[in-house]
Amino acid sequence: MANRNESYLLPDLFEALQTERLSFFSTVDAETGAPFMNAISWVYAPTDQILRIAVDSRSKIIDNIHKNPLVSLAVFASGSTFTISGSAKVISSRLDDVPLKASVIELAIKEVRDVMFYGSKIAVEPVYEQTYDLQAAEKLDRQIMAALRQGRS
Repeated sequence: MANRNESYLLPDLFEALQTERLSFFSTVDAETGAPFMNAISWVYAPTDQILRIAVDSRSKIIDNIHKNPLVSLAVFASGSTFTISGSAKVISSRLDDVPLKASVIELAIKEVRDVMFYGSKIAVEPVYEQTYDLQAAEKLDRQIMAALRQGRS
């Protein structure tokens, strides 16, 4: 299904974005104007037209979005690779009941594009492992994802 374009998340992609998922978040560097990409995992789709993303409040991502709200998220799901582009804004600079100072970004989806090259599919989606205290990492992940689901700050 390469090169399919939509203005919303298709059901399979929406479902994939109900849990943490390794993604690559691109902003425009506030200083240089160059693309700026970060690997992230705290992504949640409350609707098929909105994404919520949590990042450390000290991240350069925050300054970049304040200067230029145009962003893109690359995600592997449903055997393909998708870019989700739109306009972002920081909706919270602090999450209550979360020990990490995290900001929440809301991305209003303008375009969802299947960017997998022709005649191919993702055989195994990328996975990651936490490399610090596993119990602390799992607790933090649960807290942040719960806050994203509830839309609270």
